[in-house]
Amino acid sequence: MADSFASKTFTALSALHPNMANLKIIGIVIGKTDVKGFPDRKNIGSERYTFSFTIRDTPTHFVNATSWGNEHYIRSLSDSFRVGECVIIENPLIQRKELEREEKFSPATPSNCKLLLSENHSTVKVCSSYEVDTKLLSLIHLPVKESCDYYSLGDIVANGHSLDGRIINVLAAVRSVGEPKYFTTSDRRKGQRCEVKLYDEMESSFAMICWDNESILLAQSWMPRETVIFASDVRISFDKFRNCMTATVISKTIITTNPDTPEANILLNFIRENKETNPLDDEIDSYLKEPINLNTIVDVYTVEQLKVKALKNEGKADPLYGILYAYISTLNIDDETTKVVRNRCSGCGYIVNEASSTCTTCNKDSSKFRSVFLSFDMLIDLTDHTGTLHSCSLTGSVAEETLGCTFFLSHRARGGLRISVLSCKLADPIEASRNLSGQRNI
Repeated sequence: MADSFASKTFTALSALHPNMANLKIIGIVIGKTDVKGFPDRKNIGSERYTFSFTIRDTPTHFVNATSWGNEHYIRSLSDSFRVGECVIIENPLIQRKELEREEKFSPATPSNCKLLLSENHSTVKVCSSYEVDTKLLSLIHLPVKESCDYYSLGDIVANGHSLDGRIINVLAAVRSVGEPKYFTTSDRRKGQRCEVKLYDEMESSFAMICWDNESILLAQSWMPRETVIFASDVRISFDKFRNCMTATVISKTIITTNPDTPEANILLNFIRENKETNPLDDEIDSYLKEPINLNTIVDVYTVEQLKVKALKNEGKADPLYGILYAYISTLNIDDETTKVVRNRCSGCGYIVNEASSTCTTCNKDSSKFRSVFLSFDMLIDLTDHTGTLHSCSLTGSVAEETLGCTFFLSHRARGGLRISVLSCKLADPIEASRNLSGQRNI
């Protein structure tokens, strides 16, 4: 350690065993979860709060730490440090971890112990990077799994459904980081979501979803097309809406930014060499690939109100979401078949060029062209007592089963307004009458 720590005696994580007391531990934070509240069984009507983090002091040793307490204490402690910072923990309780139960939801660690922090006995102090040995700081760039123990994005796409629901490791480059989106669910719980697009030598775009604030904060620090990540223990799922595989950051996940491994360095060289010569389109119909939590859409509009709202928001890129009580006034399914059913690329989900039968978005080399899948792609008109919305997009599985509507601007659509239907079902007459009879302020 640095000179300022020369007089302090720290217990190595490798030496921990249950019932040790009066310990002082130093380590770098490599993972962290959000604060959560749970009903307090001992005090009916109140809640206890908790969060966890993972610290490391050598390449081979890292442990999980958990703290419980009242909301103020837990939130203050959680806000006092972030992933990548070094901390000194004093007087933690050392417990033997329950392997099966705990590693189902927490990062797997080589230690058979865990740390429990209490408000009355334990303290956590953040160390300045100037005070800490650089060897400790460098641990943030070492994955917690073997550097060769991962799936490439090409492997994931190739294996497809066989990986659905599996928890695996992924090595990839960051293509783009979306803006965090905040919402309130129907049961009034607040949530957040951020989508990160990844890529590597074989795949040009692969979605990784972050649902917790800690991983979103970490993702916001990544530089697109300059950052490589090793994500250990992410969940792989088949997204029916996009018809492709996606990754999700979960409570077990630990993400290493710019890992110091031979495999990561090869990928880093690849993205640097192709940064200018292989630009990737992040904008084309990206909204179609973003799954929407329909429970968060509560605003009701008439067609007239929607058009006024669109004018007020002209020039803004963020989509508008809302519910529209209307009827389908035009549904032309007798047009040419190619205008009702389209081929989409199984790799990126975008429409395939009908003439050349190639995907110009993710793979310009037809010899390496991926398979395609059929998808509904039609335009409908929606009409209510105030007017009509023309050429609304009704595509994919949304054409058969959806639960809401979304509205947003596009200069490529007629009049600068582009509408995509996210759901279409019979409305309850009483509910529709109640919403249509009242005029809402815009």
